[in-house]
Amino acid sequence: NPMINAGAIAVAGRLVEASQGSARRWWLGGAVAANLGTLGFFKYYNFFVEQFDALMGSLGVGHAMPLLDIVLPVAISFFTFHGISYVVDVHRGKVPACRSLADLMLYISFFPQLVAGPIVRASFFLPQLARPVDPAAVPVGRALLLIVVGLFKKVVVANAIATQLVDPVFMAPDGHGTVEMLFAAWGYAVQIYCDFSAYTDIATGIALLLGYQFPKNFNQPYRACSIQDFWHRWHISLSTWLREYLYIPLGGNRHGRLKTYRNLLITMLLGGIWHGAGWTFLIWGALHGAALTVERAAGEALRRPLRLPAPLAVVLVFHFVCLTWIFFRAPDLAIALEALGAFADWGAPIQHLTPALAGLVVAALATQALPPDLMDRLGDRLDRLPALLLGIVAGGLIV
Repeated sequence: NPMINAGAIAVAGRLVEASQGSARRWWLGGAVAANLGTLGFFKYYNFFVEQFDALMGSLGVGHAMPLLDIVLPVAISFFTFHGISYVVDVHRGKVPACRSLADLMLYISFFPQLVAGPIVRASFFLPQLARPVDPAAVPVGRALLLIVVGLFKKVVVANAIATQLVDPVFMAPDGHGTVEMLFAAWGYAVQIYCDFSAYTDIATGIALLLGYQFPKNFNQPYRACSIQDFWHRWHISLSTWLREYLYIPLGGNRHGRLKTYRNLLITMLLGGIWHGAGWTFLIWGALHGAALTVERAAGEALRRPLRLPAPLAVVLVFHFVCLTWIFFRAPDLAIALEALGAFADWGAPIQHLTPALAGLVVAALATQALPPDLMDRLGDRLDRLPALLLGIVAGGLIV
């Protein structure tokens, strides 16, 4: 599927570049619509059919649309966004239409980031293919450090918290109380960060070994002082993509307050539904959109950015994010509401939370306060080691 997408996008890019005026906009619109249409059919067809059938049933209409046994293509969300990025960047003149189908196929289907990101823009990646890579200049130490740290975050931290705490609590939240539900919410915040940032670390490390750079995707998001700051730190490639290819084309903040608020809400709603076909993802996006709108409105009312004392702001933002993660993690809306109700049950016995798990959650959160450039400095030191010693150190860490 990425190969088919790359071929179609290659043709669309050449047509966009060769056209002028309205024809240029039509080719761009057709390419974007084709990508979104493919994504919508494979990922959301059954969800919307189920909602339509439920609506018809509530109105007393018995006719049901058929559900299809659709096999979701691997990484369809990511290669769709890459395809849209490419044709839009060609239209905006940020990158020329690619003359090599092999290069475009490599961009669309580059295996380190294909399944879990980061989303790499065409204007960032394609120019790298035109520059020969000097093997001696590859930062092997930094790359191996990213891979090892990613493995540790995924295999040790995320897996332990998920299997021993988060999964059991969210399976039946009404059987747990305030303390355990609170640690499960904190634990899921740690789990999803360690999972996702680990994938990014490993992908970035592999890309570095092959001679390619990826943009930074996470920057200690749980030390954010506002929701806007959180989205400048969390899944940066997605938030940048949404801003550049959705929020700004909708009008951004150029057409007055109400339309700015509308654009924020639409962007975050679509960002939520992009993560999955379900009401919980829609609510997650709506909550973040509403929070961004409130922050902006408060700042405009005060005629300055809304700022609280930094420690208080970090605590408030972190717990708001944890609240929204409950909807993101819950398999359905009923379980999410049960999880929220569990916060009021102070008498329930603790079943899964152990001192070791609580310590792991707290320790993982404490790493957000480490110096932001720590990984870069450690990577630079590793790059100065002799090759044999570097290999022994990396092998030992992996074992």
